[in-house]
Amino acid sequence: MDSIRIRGGKPLQGKIEISGAKNAALPLMVASLLTEETLTLSNLPHVADISTLITLLCQHGATAAMNGQSANGGSDGRSLSINAKSITNTEAPYDIVRKMRAGALVMGPLLARIGKARVSLPGGCAIGTRPMNLHISGLEQMGAKIAITGGYMEAEAPEGLKGAEIRFETVSVGATENLLMAASLAKGTTTLEIAAKEPEITDLVRLLCQMGAKIEGEGTDRLVIQGVDNLHGTHYRVMPDRIETGTYAIAAVITGGKIELTNTEAELIRAVLDALIETGAEIEETENGFIISRENGTIRGVDIMTLPYPGYPTDMQAQFMALMTVADGAAMITETIFENRFMHVPELARLGANITVHGHSALVRGVDHLVGAPVMATDLRASVSLVLAGLAAEGETVINRVYHLDRGYERLEEKLAACGADIERIHVS
Repeated sequence: MDSIRIRGGKPLQGKIEISGAKNAALPLMVASLLTEETLTLSNLPHVADISTLITLLCQHGATAAMNGQSANGGSDGRSLSINAKSITNTEAPYDIVRKMRAGALVMGPLLARIGKARVSLPGGCAIGTRPMNLHISGLEQMGAKIAITGGYMEAEAPEGLKGAEIRFETVSVGATENLLMAASLAKGTTTLEIAAKEPEITDLVRLLCQMGAKIEGEGTDRLVIQGVDNLHGTHYRVMPDRIETGTYAIAAVITGGKIELTNTEAELIRAVLDALIETGAEIEETENGFIISRENGTIRGVDIMTLPYPGYPTDMQAQFMALMTVADGAAMITETIFENRFMHVPELARLGANITVHGHSALVRGVDHLVGAPVMATDLRASVSLVLAGLAAEGETVINRVYHLDRGYERLEEKLAACGADIERIHVS
């Protein structure tokens, strides 16, 4: 099991190109099940979750090629072509869905196109349970019959899905994505109220429209979908990864350095950048991204609360906490999206952080410096928060269980090393 070793204390200087967004790419890939024609996605990140979803789509009967080469083995590439002309299997097995919750998104497209699906319940994960009730309720309102048996959602819609007025009880990115895709091929009009507004939802809306879907309300919490008989293939470029963007922005600030981030947009993480400016960071927007720096002065303590977009993203909470551990003063970090999302706190404490957790809030009292130590990753964003802390810490930090990191960050060590970080991966056979 690989580890990452960091010798911290070096201000980062340089340029980092941001990869395509994993959280956008996954639902875009699932949309390939809605058409018999080929869907080609470019600017695709080469991360573990992409390979896992390719495996799932191929076991449904799709064929996939990455830059002209077979993608079943997870070969390198930036462009992926998927053809789901023949769907031979409508089951999404537990062994795949348990690794990556986006696997459950196949239920809506399979129901819309084939009329049946057998999809494993994703179960819990390190950061919370994230239930499927909103997905199930919405599809049932569209005419599907769904029963939960043996840990699987057994769904069928023999007469096809029908348009419905659906109002979510709470904001859910996954349920919005699932029902958006299902409604695109449903009979009649579907309205989604209290829909998620994340940029990844907008990316999916734009792809579906490019495939021939009729959707109104892009970027709002009310989406109106007029079902069509069929969708066609297309070429589409995946949006930049806003979480990777925010992570490397914090890397510049926590090390007292200066990094230019390219192939991205500041507007994607406006709430994060606003918080970083409050800490003392300086930001200069460019044509292809922005430059962020903190070459002088201390880091000021800033309170944040995670909220649905356009609020501060939950996927950037752990990284900001790492930054606050070395702030001048204290900061209150409140998590409103997921339970159990403070699992990185004990590991940051091993580096010398002073953090007290009270329910859904964590009080971080900044310390003069962190000291390197062996730590263990517990989930994707927690693992990268430990990388950030290690970059700022004195001495050597070794992060174990970095397979979490590989799910969502492409060439992280290479990108940081190019900016002067003393970082390397330790391969353990």
